[in-house]
Amino acid sequence: MRVSQAGEGRSLAATARRAQIVAATIETIAELGYPQTSFARIAERAGLSSTRLISYHFAGKDELIGAVVTEVHQTIGRFMTERLAGLPDARSALRAYITGVVEFVAGHRAQMRALMEIFLDFRGQDGDGGSYDAATERQVLGSLEEILRWGQATGEFRDFDTFVMAATVQRSVDGLPFLLRTEPDLDLSHYADELATTFDLATRNRRPLPEGGDAR
Repeated sequence: MRVSQAGEGRSLAATARRAQIVAATIETIAELGYPQTSFARIAERAGLSSTRLISYHFAGKDELIGAVVTEVHQTIGRFMTERLAGLPDARSALRAYITGVVEFVAGHRAQMRALMEIFLDFRGQDGDGGSYDAATERQVLGSLEEILRWGQATGEFRDFDTFVMAATVQRSVDGLPFLLRTEPDLDLSHYADELATTFDLATRNRRPLPEGGDAR
């Protein structure tokens, strides 16, 4: 078995093949669940002649699942960066964050189902799960706290514990893929609007701003 190649110097063909395998893995996990996902199933979905083609590019299942998680997280990151770019105030940013995550979930059902399956069932050789670790949690909550502190600094948001509020917002959107398992026809546009309004009301500063204007 060949250990997977380093990222630097990897040929375009090898990069494309890895992406093909990762995409097939996401689709397989989303359809069958993590426990039923094997190299044989992935190779069949990807149209590969042998599972050895997977082993050529990935040292084992742990590395492949890690690549899946990285791909989904990077896709989410790019999506949210676009949604949050150039917004004029913290209230707009908080609403864009909440509605953006819901929009991503709505448009990327397979990726989110796969991530959920990995979160629930995957355990690597070291015994740890692979879809959401402490570093990811700190990064996600840190980004949300920046928005909340921004709003407090400008007077848009009331005084509250930014960590508690960030964790509450994040848990609300994190739970959506699980909710869709029982409510697959949920109106996600309405869900996003209700959720954004709930946290707008929860964070809004109703006292006059320092400049003398009314808090919006």
